[in-house]
Amino acid sequence: MICPYSTRWAKKRNLVIAGILFILLLTASTTYGEEFQRALPGKVFSFPQDHFSHPEFKTEWWYYTGHLQTEDRKSYGYQLTFFRVAFRRSAKGGQSKWAIQDLYFAHLAITDESKKRFEYREKMSRGSFGEAGASIFGSKEPFHIWIDDWSMELKGIQSLNHLLKAGGKDFGIELMLAPEKNPVIHGNNGISQKAEGEGYASHYYSISRLKTEGKIFLKGKEFPVQGMSWMDHEFGSSQLREYQVGWDWFSIQLDQGMELMFYQIRHRDGKIDPYSSGTIIFADGKSEHLPFKEFRIEILDRWKSRKSQAVYPSGWKIHIPRYGIELTLSPTVRDQELITEASTRVTYWEGSVKVEGKFQGNPIKGRGYAELTGYAKPFSKGI
Repeated sequence: MICPYSTRWAKKRNLVIAGILFILLLTASTTYGEEFQRALPGKVFSFPQDHFSHPEFKTEWWYYTGHLQTEDRKSYGYQLTFFRVAFRRSAKGGQSKWAIQDLYFAHLAITDESKKRFEYREKMSRGSFGEAGASIFGSKEPFHIWIDDWSMELKGIQSLNHLLKAGGKDFGIELMLAPEKNPVIHGNNGISQKAEGEGYASHYYSISRLKTEGKIFLKGKEFPVQGMSWMDHEFGSSQLREYQVGWDWFSIQLDQGMELMFYQIRHRDGKIDPYSSGTIIFADGKSEHLPFKEFRIEILDRWKSRKSQAVYPSGWKIHIPRYGIELTLSPTVRDQELITEASTRVTYWEGSVKVEGKFQGNPIKGRGYAELTGYAKPFSKGI
């Protein structure tokens, strides 16, 4: 029999641990910041090598979102993200298993678009004793990132499929993702610039269309699903400046085979950073960089969270005149907020959106995801 207070105590304990580690992490961001490489121009990406972990950089994440349907055509969105945040570069020679090199976090969210419900779970580990980690290229094993029984693993030799497992039988996913396009590098000259100044950038690529099959688990029930996913992998050491408080990020998959990624980074005074940018990916897999001046985001509505009191944009009009693109984005569920006090301690909105509009005068539809940070609390410069 499970003690009725055990789950409550475990949650409180995890919050305390998360708080302690968060304080240590903030300290480490200044103490060890100079040890890490910064994202500088000239990087040439190579695959599968760059799917692996990059411990020479301070912050790294592998991010998956997707839109799934059951056999009876019920619709779901999902997000699974693994984060690696380093305290210090790996030491040479022997090292105690208790030593903290990296913290690992994971967020899993499922949006039941049919019932207008949203749930999420979170995990955290300091990575000692093999309880969490991320493979480094050259380790003679396929890429694998994990926290306990949550994981992403690359499968195959020629065509690398992505196997996602997270959560449990009451709430979880088991999905196999097969890329339909090659990775697309964002930005220019190997970097995605986030602010003025050398190194205020990341190395960032996406696989913008992955055919997805598997199952999701909700309240003890298993649902076979099919659909399409999006994958991001981004790493850097000093992306944001002190005057930047958050970002609005979007990924869009249009029904005719084209995809879009774009983001706006916000300043404390409400202005949008001119280094905000995006990428358009055509049906044949070719892509072009979108400077900030080539797109415009118009907010149509706002939603206030009862839990955090944050006020988020909730509906957008996207204008990309050069390509004749006019899109309207609408959240499938208004409340898709994550309050991650037991892991990253960041409150943000991350959710599925439906897309309608016109491409060169012709009607077009699609699906997407939006990520909104810094509305509950300005984002930490430590990223």
